[in-house]
Amino acid sequence: MVFDSACIPSSHIHFEVHGEGVPLFLGFPLMASQGEIFGEEGAAVLRGYLDRLTDRYRVLVADYPSIGRSGSIPTAELTADRVSTDLLRVADAAGFDRFAFWGFSWGGAAGLQLASRTDRLTALVCGGWPPLGGPYAEILRASREAAADPPASATVVLREPAQYAQWVTFYESVLNWPEAEAVARIACPRMAYAGSEGDPTAGHEVPISIASTIRDRRGELEAMGWRVTEIPGRDHSVCLDPATVVPLVRDFLDAVS
Repeated sequence: MVFDSACIPSSHIHFEVHGEGVPLFLGFPLMASQGEIFGEEGAAVLRGYLDRLTDRYRVLVADYPSIGRSGSIPTAELTADRVSTDLLRVADAAGFDRFAFWGFSWGGAAGLQLASRTDRLTALVCGGWPPLGGPYAEILRASREAAADPPASATVVLREPAQYAQWVTFYESVLNWPEAEAVARIACPRMAYAGSEGDPTAGHEVPISIASTIRDRRGELEAMGWRVTEIPGRDHSVCLDPATVVPLVRDFLDAVS
């Protein structure tokens, strides 16, 4: 079963719902218009997730933020508060009261912000982003430096280069976020994972410590109740390999759903 399109005040956000069962919101970098944006290769990635999830889960995917068929959000408005509010409004429009949220990279960072602002999550999967020691300042610096001339790898999902400034807004809004206290208050079941080689670059090749930070903070996270998984030999692009990632995450989700 597929439901299509939500009209959210201030920005039209396109979404789809696939399957029946336990509500699961698949966040960025997966999106409803994956195939339109990335072609058949991208469509195959989304199908790989859906084919492995929709036997048990009712999966929500959205074109967010300001991508695909969705309307554009002014770049100065993409704060963590705005992101969390928009994601909850999409969940409302899809008929999701309580739901699991799974995001990767920026989607993982957005999931943390969402989980710290609502008690509606039944589980949180934070892929490719460290729940403790998040590199917010580093990515903010990289985003500011690249705003005038965004890298091609980032502009593939943007309507125009100026839209890249939305990342500056987001990371400015979380720069002084009380991470340790906020993460400690997240009560739902939670999982963090990354490829063991998943320390990518941002902007114009600014190194960003993601996998190494998760590894360094693993003991703290596990003591707080997180399940932490490292995928050997894989880099930050592991999110594009549903055959590898979905079984690992489903083992967690199936156990807590």
